[in-house]
Amino acid sequence: MKIQPTTERVFSIFRELNQIPRPSHHEQQVADYLCQFAERLHLEYERDQQNCVVIRKPATPGHEGAEPIVLLNHMDMVCVGMQNPLSDPIDSYTENGWMKAHGTSLGADNGIGLSMALAVLEDDTIVHGPLEVITTTNEEDGMSGAANLSADFLHGRKVINLDSEDYDTITTGAAGATLQLHRIPSQQQEAPGGKRRWYRIRFEGGLGGHSGVDINKGRCSAVIPVWAILAAVYNEYDFNVSSIHVGEANASIASSAEVIVCIPSGEASEFLKQQEEMMNQWLSEEYPQDPNMHCTIEKCERQPTVIAPKALEALLTCLEQTPQGVVKMSDTMQGTVEASNNVGRISTETDHILVSTHTRSFVDADMEALAQDIANTFHSCGATSEVVMSAPAWQEDQQSDFLRLTSDTFNDVLGWRPRMVAMHFVLEAGFFVQHYPGIQIASIGPRIVEPHSSSERVQLSTVDDIWRVLLALLCRLSDISK
Repeated sequence: MKIQPTTERVFSIFRELNQIPRPSHHEQQVADYLCQFAERLHLEYERDQQNCVVIRKPATPGHEGAEPIVLLNHMDMVCVGMQNPLSDPIDSYTENGWMKAHGTSLGADNGIGLSMALAVLEDDTIVHGPLEVITTTNEEDGMSGAANLSADFLHGRKVINLDSEDYDTITTGAAGATLQLHRIPSQQQEAPGGKRRWYRIRFEGGLGGHSGVDINKGRCSAVIPVWAILAAVYNEYDFNVSSIHVGEANASIASSAEVIVCIPSGEASEFLKQQEEMMNQWLSEEYPQDPNMHCTIEKCERQPTVIAPKALEALLTCLEQTPQGVVKMSDTMQGTVEASNNVGRISTETDHILVSTHTRSFVDADMEALAQDIANTFHSCGATSEVVMSAPAWQEDQQSDFLRLTSDTFNDVLGWRPRMVAMHFVLEAGFFVQHYPGIQIASIGPRIVEPHSSSERVQLSTVDDIWRVLLALLCRLSDISK
């Protein structure tokens, strides 16, 4: 009896990847690693100007006539909790059947899938037809890698996408998304003197999470209480804001925030301090699913500058009018979010306040309309808006032979059939459908919980299961001629 390869090498490769800094827009080192990986195995590879890499492996002898199969992953990750994402390695550990990281995101999204694909390339005992392992860049913050792929970069038309976090599903569709950066003009002004007090307002302890997958789970985006407390003070007293920093990544629900304000001594100062108790009470009542999100307000040192009052007013107006969270639930997919918007980051820059919005929908026209409405809101307050990414929605035919074979493989290997579902996250599949006519995509993966957060973790047993499904599926596909 043939002994199937185990996931030991998968996790070994994953640990190697986690020593390589790979935040979005900074994938040079991990692209180097992939090219060196191919060279060591004497495999053909290409690298484009976006640092996307495709590695090609010939078929197992006797299966040369099979249709080429593509294994798709992305090489970047959302780096949450890292002091220096450009140099810090990830310190992972296992606990009670899960792999986690100490204080940071783990990078299982999409490092585990990529590690599986590389392990397949490395092991000549695995039976498969012609293989292409493609790894894209900047998937997490714009998808510019997939958006700019050339028409001849990929030859195969059947894709196994290993960038999925729902172990018991085959993802057959994904929402489209528009990522925008809005800039509210704001010149720094000299901080006022006189009898004024300075305070640092912090919101910490939120679960955060993926701005698509977790958007309907009742979690507190730090954007909302920041707006609430600033609006409350704005409506009562004269005050100034020196700096605002909310959120960790454009694609994440903001789990923390820090705002530094100065306010007149006396009644106004007392009013602000009272907000701490009121805000914590409100957070506990409004967000029971996010029990550790809390507010602290403490005195701090005087700052040299403040943002222009007009810019603060514009920010508060824009945040009040911009949707945060679920906009619409689907009428046809029960329990599925159809449209949403997430304000991911807010930060004070040298000459402007930066606000990022991530708008998603399964209907491209609705997504574009909602994103335009948001841009119009910012424009009306004097801001500029830049579309960083606009990814189309994607929907696969759930009755296709390819998806049926994938489902059959789950059933034969694991003893159960996965659900076929469309998910409210964004996958690169829409771009692949645009670039490569006739392409078919099945998205599978292990159970990854809390991606895009410092609580990110992957269930080890599900990695083993998906690995077994992947090997069996590759073997079955190797017997299907072109």
